[in-house]
Amino acid sequence: MDSMDIAGLSMAMSASQVNSAFGVAMLSKSLDAASTAGDQITSMIDAAAMERSVNPAVGANFDMYI
Repeated sequence: MDSMDIAGLSMAMSASQVNSAFGVAMLSKSLDAASTAGDQITSMIDAAAMERSVNPAVGANFDMYI
C-alpha cells in the first residue's frame, strides 16, 4: 500500500512541476509581448516628437464650433 502512495505522490509532484513550467513559460511570453508593445509605443512617441520638432505649430490650436 505504501508503494501506491509513493507512486501517487510521484505523479502528483510531476504534474505540479509541469504546471509550474507551463505557468513560467506563459509568463515569459506575456513579458515578451508587453516589452514589444512598450517598445512600439516608445517609438510612436519618438515619431510624434520628431513631427513636432519639424512642424511645431501643427496641433497647437484646436478650433471648435457648435
